[in-house]
Amino acid sequence: MLPMKNQLRNSLFILLGLLLAGCSFSPKYKRPAMDVPANYKKTDGWKAAQPSDDVLRGKWWTAFNDPELDRIEAQVGASNQTVAVAAANYLSARAVVKQAQSQLFPTIGTNPSVTRTKLATTANAISIPVTQFSLPVDASWELDFWGSIRNTVKASKLEAQATLADLENARLSVHAEAAADYFQIRSLDEQKEILNTTVEAYRESLKLTKVRFDTGIVSDEDVAQAETQLDTAAAQATDIGIQRAQFEHALAVLAGQPAPVFSVPYAPLKTKPVPVPPGIPSALLERRPDIAAAERRVAEANAQIGVARAAFFPTVTLNAQAGYASIDISKLISGPSLLWSVGITAAETLFDAGKRQGVTDQAWASYKGTVASYRQTVLTSFQEVEDNLSTLRILARELKQQDAAVDSSQRYLDIASKRYKLGIDNYLSVITAQAILLNNRRTAATLRLNQMNATVLLIKALGGGWEASQLTQHSGRSGTGKPRVN
Repeated sequence: MLPMKNQLRNSLFILLGLLLAGCSFSPKYKRPAMDVPANYKKTDGWKAAQPSDDVLRGKWWTAFNDPELDRIEAQVGASNQTVAVAAANYLSARAVVKQAQSQLFPTIGTNPSVTRTKLATTANAISIPVTQFSLPVDASWELDFWGSIRNTVKASKLEAQATLADLENARLSVHAEAAADYFQIRSLDEQKEILNTTVEAYRESLKLTKVRFDTGIVSDEDVAQAETQLDTAAAQATDIGIQRAQFEHALAVLAGQPAPVFSVPYAPLKTKPVPVPPGIPSALLERRPDIAAAERRVAEANAQIGVARAAFFPTVTLNAQAGYASIDISKLISGPSLLWSVGITAAETLFDAGKRQGVTDQAWASYKGTVASYRQTVLTSFQEVEDNLSTLRILARELKQQDAAVDSSQRYLDIASKRYKLGIDNYLSVITAQAILLNNRRTAATLRLNQMNATVLLIKALGGGWEASQLTQHSGRSGTGKPRVN
């Protein structure tokens, strides 16, 4: 007799396992295939890094060795409101996972009641009021035969991972934008310094010209030209303040600070671009959070196909009720007052005029759309890396040429000034040389800014210090994990 009981128990366990396991109608997921090149285009001076060689990690902006930039980036990481919105979206997605997981378990509820009933009095009997005490417990459990619930849970977890990648992409974007704005301010300070020194040089030239005019060597036209050039340069120096204030205010917003209380001290651009090994193209798929988010949403859409397909099959639900009912509250919790019932129900839609098929077709179309979006994101990422690699390569050569132009224009000004003092040439030649020097110095400053911006954009295009493996740390399971703020 005992072996038969053991067999029955084992059979029940096997049946329960089958009920829990069920089946799934979602297609077997595989990351969409992409033609990934073996290397980036040849770029002079760049080292082809291995996936783990010299990879940027964590706070990538510290590579510039600029304490003021580090201070601002810390404020951005702690207080940026765009990041705060993305973090809230991630926590919301994790809460959806908990909601979906709850469907895997029975729902249990109770509805205790006390009712007092009096029937109508008849000619033969007098109705006496009766009090009924009830303490029921109800339970229902939808059996996930076809994987609908499990695929819903899977889809919600994948969306949570995608939302976490969105959060990391938001962080990467605001930190890169903050670095770009910071270097813009530093470049404007350099432009201001160039104009200030130019104004001083023009002022000395004006003094010399007035002396020569007072001695009758030159005409008043030379004085007017010198004054015009001085006033123009001074106006340009003043105009720099408008742009600087606007970028400073933009940094304040990124740092989550009111513009009136945020400031960046004056300092010309001295920071040098850092070498950024681009690695190999295949590593880019694991380095960019926007690629990771797009890929997770492809997997999510794949799971949603299983949810749509499961709707073609019956929904099976176990129902159970137990409790006590009695007209005597002192005997409510007793054997004679016990009530119970157990049942199973199945529900199936026999005709829906193609609604379920439409939902399934929609799921497939959504899946194909996410695949296309993923591939477009990958293609765009390769374009951004190549753009900034080529920009940095060309800028390095252009800066050498521009620095040479600055040196030659300084020599030209020195010669023009000597010839003017000797009375060989008129003041127009000096003005021309001064304008050429100023223009070349400002162009060189702009090229250095472009070089810093291209460096920041390359770091961003490579994914900053992020890796897709970080998604497994916050997979969307129920728990207390919070996204980091910095």
